[in-house]
Amino acid sequence: MKFKQLRKSPIVSYTLVALAISLIVNFSYMLLMVVNQSAEIRGTKSPNDQGPAVVAEGVISLSVDGFGYVIDDKGDSVYVDRRSVRRLELVNGDKLKIEARDQARYEGAHLIMSRLLERNGKEFDYGSLYNSSNQWEVILYQILFYMLVSLLLLMVMTFRRTGSKIMHLPLTARIAIALIFASIAYLLSPVTYHYTDEIRLVCQTNNMLDFVVMLKCLFMLAVVVLYSQIYVLVYQRQQMLIENEQLQNENLTTRYNMLVSQINPHFFFNSLNSLSMLVREEDTKRALEYIDQLSYTFRYITQNGNNAEPVPLREELKFAEAYCYMFQIRYADKIFFDIAVDEQYEGYLLPALSLQPLIGNAVKHNTITSKNPLRVTITVEDGYLVVSNPIRPLLEPEVGTGIGLQNLNSRYQLMLDREIVVENNGIQFIVKLPLKRV
Repeated sequence: MKFKQLRKSPIVSYTLVALAISLIVNFSYMLLMVVNQSAEIRGTKSPNDQGPAVVAEGVISLSVDGFGYVIDDKGDSVYVDRRSVRRLELVNGDKLKIEARDQARYEGAHLIMSRLLERNGKEFDYGSLYNSSNQWEVILYQILFYMLVSLLLLMVMTFRRTGSKIMHLPLTARIAIALIFASIAYLLSPVTYHYTDEIRLVCQTNNMLDFVVMLKCLFMLAVVVLYSQIYVLVYQRQQMLIENEQLQNENLTTRYNMLVSQINPHFFFNSLNSLSMLVREEDTKRALEYIDQLSYTFRYITQNGNNAEPVPLREELKFAEAYCYMFQIRYADKIFFDIAVDEQYEGYLLPALSLQPLIGNAVKHNTITSKNPLRVTITVEDGYLVVSNPIRPLLEPEVGTGIGLQNLNSRYQLMLDREIVVENNGIQFIVKLPLKRV
């Protein structure tokens, strides 16, 4: 299985994770708003309200500090806090019908308004407050802010541009970096100002220790660190697999180049010996033909020696014919090569110089005499190029290392992602080379 390095930042997945974090940290806020809305609409008693409800009517008078008093015809007053004045958009002179409760925490304190029933003769609808733009603005600001901060933290914690050292830092160091960002995010978090319901930053309020916001930021930090750690571990594993694959490919390429470099000297000296024999025999015609075939063979080896791409079968067979010709000159009538490949397979692909080591090994490791000539057969069967020869051990057999077949198999793995098949039944030595269909 091959792994490819991701080239682009997974911005889509980051955005989805950041949105999920933001929705989770703001879930309590949205739930509380819904609960308060339902409680106020139904007139449910608040935990801060004490004593029995009292219905009062009067006109509200607002102070310069923002709070007010509902004063009835008898001169009695009911206290209205700043938040209620702002949220209900009360103004001086509004005629109100309210529900009030006693503040039991303070002896002799004013009644405090707990619920507005009517304003200026019309029944007041608390549901309208929660359809106002202010409430949805607060929610939107909260969601967008924590989503953007989470997205920024994710990108910083998983930053992997070339030369970046962030992903290679220890976990504690990356947590420290994230903690700094989370602290800045805490100070810049939007909150609702208690007295005026205005949207302000934490650093703009008189409450620098807002535990609700602090818990939001800590939760966001924990999720981001966990996600980034998983991302870093997966990324490092992926990089390790990629590097291992690259090293394997480089090793195979090196072995391939070493094989090709070994071919040239050995083949060169044998060819010169055969040519010198023809010259001594003064066989000019065969000598010229031999030179043509030799030059073609060397040209093919030179052009394809470092070729990392497969070549058509027709080119490899043409090379094999020239290569076999030189063996036939060397061994006269003692060796024969039967090449029977249908034209339909000539366009199939295989690594260059695949036949050279097989033909060379057949000649090298078998007895070749006039009474027992060697016959090498090359055919195509079931998508394989089959090279076979009879087994005729030498009187003093040369111990083979098997490196040639190993390198050939490695080249097939490298170029075609397939393996060669070697069969030895004691009578025939058969090698099957996979062909790649274009």
